[in-house]
Amino acid sequence: MRAITTQRLVLRPPKGSDLNDFYEYAKNPNVGPAAGWKPHADTRESLEILTGFIRDGNVWSIVDKLTGKMIGTVGLINDERRKNDGVKMLGYALNEHYWGQGIATEAARAVIEYGFSEERINMITVYHFTFNKRSKSVIAKCGFKFEGVLRGAFTSYDGSIYDEACYSITREEFIKQKENKFE
Repeated sequence: MRAITTQRLVLRPPKGSDLNDFYEYAKNPNVGPAAGWKPHADTRESLEILTGFIRDGNVWSIVDKLTGKMIGTVGLINDERRKNDGVKMLGYALNEHYWGQGIATEAARAVIEYGFSEERINMITVYHFTFNKRSKSVIAKCGFKFEGVLRGAFTSYDGSIYDEACYSITREEFIKQKENKFE
């Protein structure tokens, strides 16, 4: 996994010095629950998860190019719903102070491009809770195709059960979208 630079961002492997920035948004009750994880209680909890990101090597830190601040994460991980080595699942989280600026879309597009061109993934999937309109918007802007709703598919940290909207994009669909963009 290499660093990726976009117009406003640097996507790079996470490192220990990201801890305080990571905890800043991971403790926010508006961030994690929208994706099914509980807000972090303390920096020890954030460190444990950050250490996993570093170890696993499939998550990038989203860094604001101007400030050098780590403002989120984006990754391509195994999709446990699809037992297929050619499929990865996109996931992302962003500091609430940066919502509504197109940053999640910019980061997601860069990682999708990387996944198809450098990792040679055949398909990328993504899911969101049906109430998460912000995530739905990011997914639409990235060109994913809606597959359907998995009812009662996710049990959250607090025992709540949510429906998940399911999307995918194949390498061929992505290439075609890129070609059409430049025609």
